Amino acid sequence: MKETCSFAKEMGKRVAQRRKELGLTQEKAAERCGLSQQFFASIETGGKNVRGESLLKLAMGLDISADYLLTGRVTDLELDQLLQRLRQLPGEEYRHMLTVIKEYLWALGRR
Repeated sequence: MKETCSFAKEMGKRVAQRRKELGLTQEKAAERCGLSQQFFASIETGGKNVRGESLLKLAMGLDISADYLLTGRVTDLELDQLLQRLRQLPGEEYRHMLTVIKEYLWALGRR
């Protein structure tokens, strides 16, 4: 039972983080996901386990993979989508983003 509670809390943290990244209130995020605000809030706090249809609604509404919501791991598909978006940038913006990514990764390695 404790493992389920921990799982729900970790998933709730990922949902809350993504909502904040998108700059949404709980109310707006719940609306985008087709869920009630109360249910959405209880997901974020880890008070509710999310099943099938609700998981898909969350993933679609928050524009994130269900894999990430469940496990916290980024999938190859997500990386491919990021690379595709990077490649669509004009030359100077593309080079700038590569520099930002390289410097960020370098900084992470220095910890």
